[in-house]
Amino acid sequence: MRSDKIKKGIERAPHRSLLYALGLDDNDIDKPLIGIANSANDIIPGHKHLDRIKDAVEHGITAAGGTALTFGTIGVCDGIAMGHSGMHYSLASREIIADSVEAVVNGHQLDGLVLIPNCDKIVPGMMMAAARLDIPAIVISGGPMEAGSHCGNAIDLHNVFEAVGSVTSGKMEEEELDQIARSACPGVGSCAGMFTANSMNSLAEVLGLALPGNGTIPAVKADRIRLAKAAGRAVMKLVEKDIRPSDILTEKSFENAITVDMSLGCSTNTALHLPAIAHEAGINLPLDKFNEISDQVPHICSLTPAGKNHMENLNSAGGIHAVINELVKGDLINLDTVTVTGQSLRENLKAINFVDHEIIRPLDNPYHERGGLAILKGNLAPEGSVVKRAAVADNMMSHRGPARIYNSEEESIEAINNGEINPGDVVVIKNEGPKGGPGMREMLSPTSALAGMGLDDSVALITDGRFSGATRGAAIGHVSPEAAAGGPIAALEEGDIIHIDMDKFILEVELSEAELAARMDKVEPFVPDVSGYLKRYAKLVGSASKGAVLD
Repeated sequence: MRSDKIKKGIERAPHRSLLYALGLDDNDIDKPLIGIANSANDIIPGHKHLDRIKDAVEHGITAAGGTALTFGTIGVCDGIAMGHSGMHYSLASREIIADSVEAVVNGHQLDGLVLIPNCDKIVPGMMMAAARLDIPAIVISGGPMEAGSHCGNAIDLHNVFEAVGSVTSGKMEEEELDQIARSACPGVGSCAGMFTANSMNSLAEVLGLALPGNGTIPAVKADRIRLAKAAGRAVMKLVEKDIRPSDILTEKSFENAITVDMSLGCSTNTALHLPAIAHEAGINLPLDKFNEISDQVPHICSLTPAGKNHMENLNSAGGIHAVINELVKGDLINLDTVTVTGQSLRENLKAINFVDHEIIRPLDNPYHERGGLAILKGNLAPEGSVVKRAAVADNMMSHRGPARIYNSEEESIEAINNGEINPGDVVVIKNEGPKGGPGMREMLSPTSALAGMGLDDSVALITDGRFSGATRGAAIGHVSPEAAAGGPIAALEEGDIIHIDMDKFILEVELSEAELAARMDKVEPFVPDVSGYLKRYAKLVGSASKGAVLD
């Protein structure tokens, strides 16, 4: 066993002494030592209950003949960090999470690993660690939150953000906003729509790193506890058979993940996290792959914020594997990829015998003929940008309008709330990229304000920052290269005409090549005023087009 390095031989007597101090006996020490990376905390609603998941995982490991050893990781709640300086730390925390898991696992030479994340950057951070460590590993998330209810309608966190815009524009009273805020998040779990956390937890299933049900079983259901026990047992089989992430994370499995991503209309953040996980696995996953697959895959499941259904509805409809089963009918999935069940995806799908076509539409009756995400390029984004096309009004798929320039999220929100944005405008937010932010802040507040004011079907927003998975409307993020790295977005001026065509994958400013180059020569470098970890992060982080990984 890998852990023999810390427990076998007379020279390891001091090491065994420290293991005895934990209350372990010789029988425990002789078994495979399985680490449990648990991101439980009292700050994030999606993580408040993770100790219950951890306890169930421990039961599964013990029952299957292993010794479970738990350690903690950090987490940042994107919803609570949204709209202020705290959001600088969200994406940056992904690297800390991956590094900390690596440090503990390699420092103690553990034999296997169970990863318990649930929210936005914690899920990809842990999957990056699994790929980097390449020891037998499995992901078991805490599960999605159930939807709230207001006036008989199912609601979630994005409704609260949009209600703020409605109050600001005089379309709603503050008393109703308070009622919505108290009702939208009824309990623990990752926020109830197809936002970033649930997107990544769902794609963990598709990649093969998690058991079927990981993405959709609600946090409060007993099925979630049973799944956690099964994950504990499954990791022991992975150790026994020496099945590693390198066996699971292949080019074909990433193509499957993008395929399901397109069919679900997942968060734009998947275009950051999938390339980052692939990078750790030694696989190149260019952004162009998203468009290539998007052209082949219809959007067949529309969850909030694009649609009305929530994760609990998708779970009742058969879950992520039911979506995969539907895509198989179009020969859109690679079925021979390895998964943490120890079986292929083909074998896993034999257990799927139910699909609700009201929630998961058949391939011949999709919501959209093309996939949910699109990568836009042009003279404004030579390396690419990302939009959640499934959440864009039909009339905004093609748009041409004047740029309204802002140098930070705060500037844009002030302008929106002051009624300075007009139908047809293109709001441009610079200096919010991986280096310039730093940390590539999410822009749910400005997009929600526009939606709450009824401008989401007439105003576009582009940024070198990011958007929350809860964002809807013509919100184009990840513009690369970013302003702080000398990208063309830095040269935009008030009134420049921006041309967007999502069907043709175009994002450009109507300037001649010579004029744009002349402006770029005059752009002064932007250096964010930060210190500590963020200063180091800004120096090391790479382009969003390559997953914003540290160079």
